[in-house]
Amino acid sequence: MYIKNPILKGFNPDPSILRVDDDYYIAVSTFEWSPGVVIHHSKDLKNWHQIARPLNSTYFIDMKGNPDSGGVWAPDLSYSDGKFWLVYSDVKVVNGPWKDVTNYLITADEIDGEWSEPIALNYSGFDASLFHDIDGRKWFLNMIWDHRVNRHNFNGIALQEYDPVQKKLIDEPRNIFKGTDIKLVEAPHLYRINDYYYLFTAEGGTLFNHQETVARSKCIEGPYEVHPDNPFISSFYRPNITLQRAGHGSLVETPDHEWYFAHLTSRPLPTDTESILDNRGYSPLGRETAIQKVTWKNDWPYIVGGNFPQDEVEMPIVEETIWPDDFPIIDDFNETTLNHQWNTVRNPFDEKMGSLSVNPSHLRLYGQGSFHNHFANSFVARRWQSLNFEAETKVISNPTTFQQQAGLVAYYNTNNWTSIHLTWDPDQGKVVDLLECDRRTLLQPLKNSIKVPENINYVYFKINVNRDKYFYSYSFNGKEWKKIDIIFDSRKLSDEYVQEGGFFTGAFIGLSCIDTASRTLVADFDYFRYEELD
Repeated sequence: MYIKNPILKGFNPDPSILRVDDDYYIAVSTFEWSPGVVIHHSKDLKNWHQIARPLNSTYFIDMKGNPDSGGVWAPDLSYSDGKFWLVYSDVKVVNGPWKDVTNYLITADEIDGEWSEPIALNYSGFDASLFHDIDGRKWFLNMIWDHRVNRHNFNGIALQEYDPVQKKLIDEPRNIFKGTDIKLVEAPHLYRINDYYYLFTAEGGTLFNHQETVARSKCIEGPYEVHPDNPFISSFYRPNITLQRAGHGSLVETPDHEWYFAHLTSRPLPTDTESILDNRGYSPLGRETAIQKVTWKNDWPYIVGGNFPQDEVEMPIVEETIWPDDFPIIDDFNETTLNHQWNTVRNPFDEKMGSLSVNPSHLRLYGQGSFHNHFANSFVARRWQSLNFEAETKVISNPTTFQQQAGLVAYYNTNNWTSIHLTWDPDQGKVVDLLECDRRTLLQPLKNSIKVPENINYVYFKINVNRDKYFYSYSFNGKEWKKIDIIFDSRKLSDEYVQEGGFFTGAFIGLSCIDTASRTLVADFDYFRYEELD
């Protein structure tokens, strides 16, 4: 029995893996998307399903105004003293000399239960984690951000004791590991195994030169010696393998004392267009989560098969547990709350954004700001989890100005997206139109917008994605579809293409309603279908 990588498809980076008894959990980053932090559950390390999204209100995190790729970076999930501990960040600055990050801690008795009031622990750097030592003491780690001129921004790994009674960090932080010559040391995870403390860190940045570094010491404060065959895992030296950008991960032991390492990776599309780094292509699905089997030699961990990611990995010795699909192919919006496939940008879904009850069996969105608005918009979306799918919706909306639009959107961030939508043309009335935003430049690729007949209420929109290309279609009756002969590049919704302004997420497909005129536009979506194709 083998595990096929990646195990979490689509935008699911920075995995923090944990076992409690016979259950495995992985928490992943969500950046500016809400609800923050996604937790997945498995019984066998092969089959996973989404179980919780803890940061579901501004009580836990307020990301209003956050930049693209700000927000929740690299959560850390642990279990001790009969409860779950979750460390997460809120990064307010992505580009610039400072990061302005706050690291928080919350706890819960049940993984899908109520979480405690957030405790702000420190502000000195991102990728924080919590280590529970065998003597009961708890230690907080994070990378140290150095804003000073002529200094490397990644200054090392800080270690500081956490007092669970006082609910605060005590004593002074110690810089226990400066990293290697690869630089950009981040993502610390600490483990106590036999006689050693093992410090796992990511280095090299999160593009194609990414790697995981392991160091060990018999004293928690160091000094730490680096793995003799470092890097522990990387794709950098193997440009032709499927799983690229491997690194930033965490370790788990099975009940039968087998070891596995969960890590981020991406699957770039081969492309004839010159890539930014090593011509390895572009990854619209973003950074995903894969898992590798680990063996031990001379008290050092090694990836089984070599220090690069394997496409298939031997399963642990356990009966396979297969879960129902997380999300329905068709969402008829018959529930009173959005199901767990849906995400919003920065702000949680609320009555200002929309409703599932005002018009039963419809998702109603109220027109707010544009995709460039970091404070208020009405946009719900789900991850691309395949590069061969189609998505479809049915919408009724009555714009009365060109400043109003409602429709279907393929989205990476505020500066990189496309949309097919209903809007208003002063000469034709209600029309179907396209917009594209390419690295902040707004384009209107349709020379002539498409008039909606007077007797038509609902309009149907569809997107077809076929690996490196995608296109939109529309219908006025849901049966006869008309393809718009404008082809878009999937690569433009990828980390590698975006780079500037934040490039840590992945492609989404979603529904939106924009009104920069009067904020009175209403759009009712009757259903949403997302179907992966062979």
